[in-house]
Amino acid sequence: MNKIIFSVLILSSLLVSCFSEREPQVEGNARLEVFLIDAPADFQEVWVEVLAVEILPSGGNEGNGNDWFNMPYLADDREINLLELTGGNSLRLGEIELPAGDITQLRLILGDNNYLVKDDQQIPLSTPSAQQSGLKVSVDKSLTAGASHDLIIDFDVSKSIVRAGASGQYILKPVLRVLDQEYATIDGVVSPQDAWPASVVAVTGQDSIGTFVDTNGYFKVKGLKEATYTIVVTPNQNFKTYVSEPFETKMRETKSAGSIELERIFTGED
Repeated sequence: MNKIIFSVLILSSLLVSCFSEREPQVEGNARLEVFLIDAPADFQEVWVEVLAVEILPSGGNEGNGNDWFNMPYLADDREINLLELTGGNSLRLGEIELPAGDITQLRLILGDNNYLVKDDQQIPLSTPSAQQSGLKVSVDKSLTAGASHDLIIDFDVSKSIVRAGASGQYILKPVLRVLDQEYATIDGVVSPQDAWPASVVAVTGQDSIGTFVDTNGYFKVKGLKEATYTIVVTPNQNFKTYVSEPFETKMRETKSAGSIELERIFTGED
């Protein structure tokens, strides 16, 4: 849904491209853009306050703050509704120039204003670890001098929010993945419209990655490995769940699931 690739926008840039109308980078540096996407969850809204993304090059000391490169999120409004980052949408968090070479970690820094909306009620989210040192994610990425690279942070909301017993309180324990444009993708369109909202999950073995359809019924599941996936579409209660035939994915390629027409559930009252 993910980045850090910490930015949220419709992801359309290439993994590696030549610099064109941007300011020239320092010789020997590479440019890294960060995006944010989201996997589905059973809430109306989930808002997080994003302050910055920090990046650690290979050889850097994780415990030394001076070894991290800081990329502040400079939007006027730093609060992001993660549930808007589904159906192939992503948010661009920014870009930063780094020395060419390997990067090993990303760190997402959140503010204090994090909350969810469920049953039309706003419920605060406590985020103790994020507020202290940021959310660390391992990265295995090589940056080429003179090139522009994209990374995507997949923020899995469904696995990141924990209810604290019967207290009615919720804790934000973010589950993040860093995706690379070199991974495989499956996209498609789900209809009819009255079957929405509909979640779409790509499943291989015990692993799954999901999203929701957007306002046009379109979905895009990113960050897939080279494997055999089944697409499972779960619509609202008036339609049947759809399970596709297997798809063989290949790295750096997008496989189309085509147009998926869901079957309505008929009752004796219909």
